[in-house]
Amino acid sequence: MGFVPLTGPARLQLAEPPRDSHVEFSDDRRTVTLPMRAALPVLTRAHVRDDLHPSVALLSGAALLGMRLVASGRFEPAPHDERPPQWQVAGLDEADEDRVRMLGQARAYDDLDAAAATDLVRQVLTAVVDTMPRSAPLVAPRREAGDRSARLTPEERATHRAAEAERRQAEFADRLQARLDRHRATPVEDLPQLVTLSLRVEADEEELVAGAVRLILQVHDENNPLHFCDAALLWAETGTGASHGFGARARTHASIALRGAAEAWPVLDRLLQLRVPDEITLDTDELVSLLDEGVAALRERGVDVLWPRSLGRDLTARTVLDRRPAPGGAGTLHEEPLHTGLLSAESVFAFHWQVALHGDPLTDAEMDQLAQATVPIIKLRDNWTVVDPAVARKAKKRLVRTVKPVQALAAALTGVVEVDETDQEVVVGASLLTMRDRLQQAATREPVEVSPRLHGTLRDYQRHGLTWLIELSGLGLGACLADDMGLGKTITLIALHLHRHDLDPSAGPTLVVCPASLMGNWEAEIARFAPSEPVRRFHGASRALSGLSGGFVLTTYGTMRSDTTARNHVHDGASAPGRALAGVDWDLVVADEAQHVKNPTSATARGLRTLRSRGRVALTGTPVENNLTELWAILDWATPGLLGSRNAFRKVWAGPIESGLEPTKARQFAGLIGPFLLRRRKSDPGIAPELPAKTETDHPLGLTREQTVLYESFVREVMERIERADPDARRGLVLKLLTGLKQICNHPAHFLKQASGRLAGRSEKLDALDELLDTVVAEDGAALVFTQYVAMGRLLQTHLTAHGIAHEFLHGGVPVREREAMVARFQAGEVPVFLLSLKAGGTGLNLTRADHVIHVDRWWNPAVEEQATDRAYRIGQTKPVQVHRLITQGTVEEKIAELLTRKRALADTVLAQGEAALTELSNDELLDLVTLRRRVGR
Repeated sequence: MGFVPLTGPARLQLAEPPRDSHVEFSDDRRTVTLPMRAALPVLTRAHVRDDLHPSVALLSGAALLGMRLVASGRFEPAPHDERPPQWQVAGLDEADEDRVRMLGQARAYDDLDAAAATDLVRQVLTAVVDTMPRSAPLVAPRREAGDRSARLTPEERATHRAAEAERRQAEFADRLQARLDRHRATPVEDLPQLVTLSLRVEADEEELVAGAVRLILQVHDENNPLHFCDAALLWAETGTGASHGFGARARTHASIALRGAAEAWPVLDRLLQLRVPDEITLDTDELVSLLDEGVAALRERGVDVLWPRSLGRDLTARTVLDRRPAPGGAGTLHEEPLHTGLLSAESVFAFHWQVALHGDPLTDAEMDQLAQATVPIIKLRDNWTVVDPAVARKAKKRLVRTVKPVQALAAALTGVVEVDETDQEVVVGASLLTMRDRLQQAATREPVEVSPRLHGTLRDYQRHGLTWLIELSGLGLGACLADDMGLGKTITLIALHLHRHDLDPSAGPTLVVCPASLMGNWEAEIARFAPSEPVRRFHGASRALSGLSGGFVLTTYGTMRSDTTARNHVHDGASAPGRALAGVDWDLVVADEAQHVKNPTSATARGLRTLRSRGRVALTGTPVENNLTELWAILDWATPGLLGSRNAFRKVWAGPIESGLEPTKARQFAGLIGPFLLRRRKSDPGIAPELPAKTETDHPLGLTREQTVLYESFVREVMERIERADPDARRGLVLKLLTGLKQICNHPAHFLKQASGRLAGRSEKLDALDELLDTVVAEDGAALVFTQYVAMGRLLQTHLTAHGIAHEFLHGGVPVREREAMVARFQAGEVPVFLLSLKAGGTGLNLTRADHVIHVDRWWNPAVEEQATDRAYRIGQTKPVQVHRLITQGTVEEKIAELLTRKRALADTVLAQGEAALTELSNDELLDLVTLRRRVGR
């Protein structure tokens, strides 16, 4: 009946008598109504399909249940009353009622709740039971010609009909009862034949003392596990179906199942050797084998091992982490209160196995009893207990391993430790528990008082950040302050420096390592907020550290790298080692824009690790730009050992999290790094309510004819080379293709490396930029113009000069002093346009004079673009900021823009690999990415 629609709704049209009911099937093409007798074959076959409408599935399940009731004889004639003769459901037991309720609950859908669905199931059962039998229980007598009853008076005819009906009813009831009795008297041949096995453990006191138990074989009905008997009864000579309830072939199937169980656990071969495989006695070694591998192996074969309640199996082992006991002590773990030296280098922590019975830890004496036991059954607390061999091994060797303080803290924060390549839950001792609570509450506790020497007022979130930094640095732990750009990380760090020197005037200086472009900003901020603190630049050929006492020292990553890797230079007539950065005992070392050390193998990262200090603070707005290993590099510098080695981190954390296959790992990792990384965003409630609006606009642009020819020719030429290239050369060609296409989208002169010549009219991007800047200048505004290419910046510089638009151009080759002068001129309003290369000007600068930000080309990472935008959109900005992105339609640039839109939500977690990931695309996927899609009408 393929014409009957089953994917649309179905409706039961109940009639009287129920056998006259109909089922209406419908979908968007047709409606088919079938009487119940014709609908039953459709419904019974429908249950195997997986595309049924929920209403059809409900009716199908109810129909199948109704047919089973009829087959088992659970029906009888309904009382006559005033209704036509009919059959009704009868003899339902509690199990049948449960099936009706469970079917209704399972098949409820949409607006049909479980109660309504159950009522509908009962209606279907009524219709099915009245339909299935061959005829109605009472048939009215037909009146034939010449029938004597036709000559009777109406009163006589009524009496006659009543007597006839009563006679027929009695005869039918007798016949029906006889049939039901025959049906319910199931012959032995219909008893269950297919069986499963289980093993019941029994032992008396003498056997337990000897460490032995008996295994008794049980046989279960495959379809009803509650129907079972001992194998001894099934194999007995006198056993019959009436005594054990199984069919003649059940013994054969039980033998087959027993052979399979013996393959899983060979000790059961002893049962196979018995004429009646009823039971065997296990000695100590066999019992150990059962516990060690037998139970698990048998479970895979569907054989359960059933233990008596009198024989407990409630011994559990868990990992406890706390201080390592002092040598010669009593052997217990001392739960000392938290003190200053908890995380000192002298502190040693250890993981120990703790065994518990019913959740209550064993005493030392009980642990000794367990460790010395020679049998896997011992008497603990007046009860016999089965000891799993794995638990016994843990009791014998209680020490798992010792760990350093920071590693212990990491386990306390995650609540797990890896033992034998599996995660084990950790029970944390009192001292570490106090430390963990302190760390987790550091960012939310009552803020500390700000130093009176700070010339400025901290916002509430900055005071909480200061309190958090004070707490972590006071414990000797590093921290990563990862607030959005422009939320005041610099003033927070200055306040931390003042607080530490208020507490300890003899504390050493604070070293700030930052990009060269930020040295002037740091110097100005310190002079503004902490004018009492001396500031020294350790930069340039005449740098020196002589006479250093307190205050701040500012240096660049490049200077720090050269100073820590080459200490034999001479400055001011004295040898460098006495004044080298690595030779000073700093109070704090601050890594600003800490993403500069995201490559832990770089000379910059290695040099930073050589600097000695009492505390380390990383400042960054993007702790993760591409992958979690970058975050590891930052946090492993700030708090060494917290995340383990780089390879261990990739295996334990980064790999599972980035794959998305283990969500619990992501939650554990968040709990681990949360106390050490504080991140607030401008969009967070209450963080920066005074910031004005930010509007982001994508400007879709086309290619000129010259650009179109260059684009298509370059795609064709490089794709031919890519298809012939080996894997190593292919990666370089893909990057060359992507870079070249982005340059073509910018301007033909950029791609062709034309330093001079006509620029106007050759690129819609340049035309759009002209329109935007004309508007900005006319409205007395200011704009930041970002490009990732210095060559494109020089072209724009030439173009703006020719058009008479005053501007500055900042790139990596500009000296530090000149950078600071550029920033000062722009902020003072002397020039309306600031050209910046994305790498040199995308971080750290404070350019709140700008109310427009223009991205000429797109970076592969949205977080980097947002950092660049934050040069203008930050605390101190009072005007609405408009962000413009110039995107050429139909090109790879538009495809990348679509990817960035989807990826933006992940900018602060795990990001894709940018251009590197695109090198792994297949040739077809790559061609689809770079092929020019022409716009309609062009």
